[in-house]
Amino acid sequence: MVMSAVASMEGRHWLGIGCLCSPKQPRIPSSCSFKLGLPMGHGLLWNSFPLKSSPSSDPSSRGPFFLWKGLAHMPKEMGIQIVSPNTSSPGRTVEFLDAWDDEYEGIVVNPQSLPSSSNAFAPALGASMSSWKSKGKKGIWLKILEGQADLVPIAIQEGFEYHHAEPGYVMLTHWIPREPCMLPASPSHLIGVAGFVINDGGEVLVVKEKCACNCNGVWKLPTGYINKSEDIFSGAVREVKEETGIDTVFLEMVAFRHAHLVAFEKSDLLFVCMLKPLSFEITIDDKEIQAAKWIAVDEILGQPFYNEDHMSKRVIDICVAAYEERYRGFIAHQLPSKIDGKLSILYCDDFDKISKRFK
Repeated sequence: MVMSAVASMEGRHWLGIGCLCSPKQPRIPSSCSFKLGLPMGHGLLWNSFPLKSSPSSDPSSRGPFFLWKGLAHMPKEMGIQIVSPNTSSPGRTVEFLDAWDDEYEGIVVNPQSLPSSSNAFAPALGASMSSWKSKGKKGIWLKILEGQADLVPIAIQEGFEYHHAEPGYVMLTHWIPREPCMLPASPSHLIGVAGFVINDGGEVLVVKEKCACNCNGVWKLPTGYINKSEDIFSGAVREVKEETGIDTVFLEMVAFRHAHLVAFEKSDLLFVCMLKPLSFEITIDDKEIQAAKWIAVDEILGQPFYNEDHMSKRVIDICVAAYEERYRGFIAHQLPSKIDGKLSILYCDDFDKISKRFK
């Protein structure tokens, strides 16, 4: 399972209807950036869709987690520069940090143009802060790359606070006005998926995790975290394939569970997806899975665990009802969105049926 390592601090995390185990740390999406003076014809809207990225190709790997619409459309940097105006002190030049305005009267500092030494960074940051304050600027976003970690204490001393970190950088923020901070908070949720796969004989695909958690030894649904820029339905199909070797196709999303103060004190969303099997021969991932098999629903619910865990039992009941067409979940519709100009997935009932109801 790919998205993150959560719980027990050994990459293990209990999600109510099954534990999620992963050797990797949760990745936090981020935003991109552009140079001062380039056109900014975008209003700011909050977006929290995950973006899969690589350090070399995805600009979303260079900024705040919650993408502002203005920030999400920033062109790539067009060079590195430090603006060096003359100050009131004769014979002295103070460097301002290269930065650009955002649409909320804030500032985004260009991380590629930060001074290479702390001796140069400290006066440049101080002069820039004085200038931004005099101009009535509000939120400041300061991204410091891994190779310049010695600049972090200087920024903290200047009043910046930690916002979030990713491999390769730390994001700091500073809210200038003497009023409640309006900057978006750091990432607050992890997103997991569970796959309910049932064959024509009414048998359900289940797994036993290799973990010392409270689902140890329990036959449960395959579960895991989605990756950056991965759709929920795609994540469910992938997790089932990785854990059991079974190929599937997404049918519908039947339920989701929202929990709080889970891994790293973050909230957690788990989406339960109905999947149709396309293959039936099981091949387990023995790094994470102890065993997998097809078993009857009654055998699943007959385990003592499900008698004690009402949510897990209810999830199985809902999935069975959906399979028997006594319950209807959401299917995935791909639609264009004007917010970001991209295709997105909307999970809802069948459009054609909805349209007929209102004709």
